[in-house]
Amino acid sequence: MDIAALSVAMSQTAFRQQASTQVMNISMDQAKQQGEQMAKMLETSVAPHVGGSIDIRA
Repeated sequence: MDIAALSVAMSQTAFRQQASTQVMNISMDQAKQQGEQMAKMLETSVAPHVGGSIDIRA
């Protein structure tokens, strides 16, 4: 195999890995923000006690 072609292939592979990592980091940041927003929304709900317990009768 040609050295130049191998170098290009390795460079492209490294670039793809970096791009994938960046996309994953962006996705993780968005999921974290959505989770924080959901927690904040639940904290400020009108009836925070609703759904805190379940009554079960046999």
